[in-house]
Amino acid sequence: MGEEAFLSPMLRAVTIICIVGISVSIFILIYRVLKGPTNPDRAVALDAIGINLMALAGLLAILLVTTQFNDVILLIGILLFIGTIAIAKFLEKGVIIDRDRD
Repeated sequence: MGEEAFLSPMLRAVTIICIVGISVSIFILIYRVLKGPTNPDRAVALDAIGINLMALAGLLAILLVTTQFNDVILLIGILLFIGTIAIAKFLEKGVIIDRDRD
């Protein structure tokens, strides 16, 4: 095996510290989703959780020295965008799908 298959101890330590920090951030954001004073606060917290999940997947890809998580990161991003649009529409109009049947 070549040297590129292993992480340097410094990079490994920094990656693990970042994973712990982002995990703590996710737990704090879960609290904000559950106890948020308003619905827009909850929506922002959900959006931030999705971004933190993308970061966790990226850090795991670095830690495991693989590119297999790139598709997962893109999928989380796409679903996060669709979810954000749906939540914003619900908060604005009260419905997600308009049914204009007379």
